[in-house]
Amino acid sequence: MNPASPLPFLLLLLGTCLWGSLLHSPAAPSNPPRSGTNYIATPVYTAEQDAEILALFDGLRVADVSDGMDAVGLHNIGLMDPGIGPLWKDPTNYAHRIIGIAVTVRYVPTQRPPAGLREDFDGWVGDWYENLSPEPFAPLLRQGSVLVIEEHGKDAGTIGSNNILSWTLRGCVGVVTSATARDTDEIITQRIPLYFTGPGRGIRPGRNEVESVNRPIVCGGVLVMPGDLIVADGDGVIVVPRAKAAAVAAYARQTLEGDKSGRRRLYERLGRPLDPSVQ
Repeated sequence: MNPASPLPFLLLLLGTCLWGSLLHSPAAPSNPPRSGTNYIATPVYTAEQDAEILALFDGLRVADVSDGMDAVGLHNIGLMDPGIGPLWKDPTNYAHRIIGIAVTVRYVPTQRPPAGLREDFDGWVGDWYENLSPEPFAPLLRQGSVLVIEEHGKDAGTIGSNNILSWTLRGCVGVVTSATARDTDEIITQRIPLYFTGPGRGIRPGRNEVESVNRPIVCGGVLVMPGDLIVADGDGVIVVPRAKAAAVAAYARQTLEGDKSGRRRLYERLGRPLDPSVQ
C-alpha cells in the first residue's frame, strides 16, 4: 500500500465513527421480565403541596368540577360510574361530601382454596389478614387523604366500621371503592363519607388478596393516579388529574359562585331564608 495513500486514515476515521455511534446510540429496549414491569410512574407530593391544591377545591361540587374539566378539554374524563354513590347523605350540612387526595390500593380475587372446616379458624383468618390481605396503605394516609379501592371480588367486606375509623384517625376524609362495604349501619352512625356499589357481608380472608398500593388503579371505570384530586357528593364521584387540578379548580370556582349568586336572587324573590347552599 502506498504510504502516502489516504486509505488507512479514512478506514480509521470510519471505524472511529462507527464505534462512536455504537457507544452513543440509544440502547434497544430490553424484553420485560417475566416477574412483571410497571410502566406508569407513581408521582409523589408533599403534605404542603397537597394542602395548597386542596385549598383551591374547598367547597366545590362535582357539578362545578365537571364543568372545570370540560373547560380544560377533559370532557367525560374522570367521571366514575354512577353506580358508585354515597352510603349516606347530609342534606343540611353536606357532611357526606368528599374533597381529598387519592391514596390507592388494589385488591384482587384470590385463587386459593376456601377455608373449609378448620379447628383453628381464627388463626387462619388472622394469618390471611396479616400476610395475604393486609392494609399496607394505612401508613400513607394523612390529613386530606381519600382512600380509593379497586376491587373485583364478590361480597367481600373489605371496608367495615372498625377499619374505616382507624383510617379516619390517620386523616383520611373519605373512602371510594368499586366494590362493597359491611357494617353500613355503623358507618352511617359514625358519619364517615363512603362511596361504594352496595352492602357486602363477607370478610377478606378466603375472598381477596392485596395486589398493590399507591399504583395507578381503575375505579368506577376511570383511571385514578395517586395524588389525583377526588371530589364526591350526591352527584357521584369525579377524579381530577393532578397536573390539571389548578386550572380545573379556577373554572369550577367561577361556576360555583355564579350558581350561588343566581340562586340567592331567586331565594330572595321567593322569600326563602338563605341556607348553606347559597351562603
